[in-house]
Amino acid sequence: MKKFLLFSLLVSAMAFAQKPIFTSAKVKAATVYFNAAELQQTTSVNLPVGTSEIVIKNVADYLNENTIQIGAPSSVTVLSVQFTQNYISEYQIDESNPAIKKVRDSITLVQKEIKKVQIDIYSHQQTIALLDQNQVSGGANTGTNVVELMKLVEYYKSKRTELDNTIVTFQEKESKLKLRLQNLNRNLLINSRKEEKSSKGKLVLQVMNEVAGTVNLDINYITNSATWNPFYDLRTESVKDPINMMYKAQVSQTTGIDWKKIKLTLSSGNPNQNNQAPLLNAWFLKYQNLDNGYSFRNGDKNTIVNMLQGKASGLKVGREIADSTADSTNVIEDDNTISAVTKYTSINENQLNVTFDIDIPYDILSNGKAHSVALKEIKLPASYKYYAAPRVDKEAFLLAEINDYSKYNLLPGEANIIFEGLYVGKTNINPNQTGDTLSLSMGRDKKISIKREKVVDKSGTKFLSSYKEQTFTYDITLRNNKKEDIQMTLKDQYPLSTDKDTLLSIYWTTEKQK
Repeated sequence: MKKFLLFSLLVSAMAFAQKPIFTSAKVKAATVYFNAAELQQTTSVNLPVGTSEIVIKNVADYLNENTIQIGAPSSVTVLSVQFTQNYISEYQIDESNPAIKKVRDSITLVQKEIKKVQIDIYSHQQTIALLDQNQVSGGANTGTNVVELMKLVEYYKSKRTELDNTIVTFQEKESKLKLRLQNLNRNLLINSRKEEKSSKGKLVLQVMNEVAGTVNLDINYITNSATWNPFYDLRTESVKDPINMMYKAQVSQTTGIDWKKIKLTLSSGNPNQNNQAPLLNAWFLKYQNLDNGYSFRNGDKNTIVNMLQGKASGLKVGREIADSTADSTNVIEDDNTISAVTKYTSINENQLNVTFDIDIPYDILSNGKAHSVALKEIKLPASYKYYAAPRVDKEAFLLAEINDYSKYNLLPGEANIIFEGLYVGKTNINPNQTGDTLSLSMGRDKKISIKREKVVDKSGTKFLSSYKEQTFTYDITLRNNKKEDIQMTLKDQYPLSTDKDTLLSIYWTTEKQK
């Protein structure tokens, strides 16, 4: 009974002390979020019956351990999963790697050759020692005549020289073999380091297998070392044409592993956000008299301000410029598939996010550089008008207004503007608004002149009893230098009073000129 127990303990110890089984995972698919990515990888490994340790290489350098999922056949039980960047064991060199295995086989062959040469050298050295010993004993024999002695000397000289030359040849061969062995060991170290540089991350699995053979494993996890951002190309030839919008994505990743020929999916979700619904607590108000007072210029608290009194001249300069938002759009059929790119991308609007499934295999290298991915080309019906706020910027902006924009699944992002075949700059698309119409700024029009200047002789300060009246008059002039009439929305700004003793009076007049 004691022997059986000892044998069982020995077998158990040997099972846990066996070499780990190395394997390398391949990226099959990736779902990229704005600040993370879910990777799907696969690998196959040949497992014996019983308990084994599997070291899976080529996983992300950094990952969320709580999200690791291992898919295995029913015959395999995963006992534990551990992520590490510093796997250390006496078997840490992966002998299954083809490059390492080739170098290791060459090292074994060279070591055998060195051993054979060393045996030959030792054998010849022993022969020389025996020859020297016989030469001494033969010279001491007084019965040997001169003729025999001369023959003995000649044989000894010839044989001794032959043996010494052979030893020199073997030693030269040994030196070359040792140099080759040194180079092979260096190559082994280089290949091992190359493997480590490709990916530091490793998954260490303890598994129990019921049937010996090849087992396929599926690995899923989330890493924060990837990101994507939507951006757009907006193209239109004139204010009478629709907008051809190319929906794109900039994808980058620094996971430590290159994604080669993967199934790529982009999602607007955020797996790292807090999903706990907020709770409202009691909100208490109390009165506190700070008695900070107010600060007014000239110490006068009773002030009346007449703001923007005067005229905005030039509202008709050669051609009609009216404050209107009439639609100048050509009606377009609801056909958004105008590019071959569309055939390979499907947009799915889920309950909580939007996903873009791309059927074209993509390569995304782990270099942190943005990779441009074409998603979809959409034809946007748009109405055009001009807009100006000369108090801020004395130039006119062309706006394209998109109705019912929610059906296009747009996301906030930057857009390139190509108008009439020329690149005119960038704009921002912000669909996260409450309005029914999305306004896109298509650029500045230099053919519309705007001037806003203060009219000095109609501005000034008057004192009326205990009140002070200040008047500011501005003259805004617009000129249309284009060949066609345009529609424009003109906005200016006046202040709002936060003091009940400060009164504002706003006057706005227009003049039309030919």
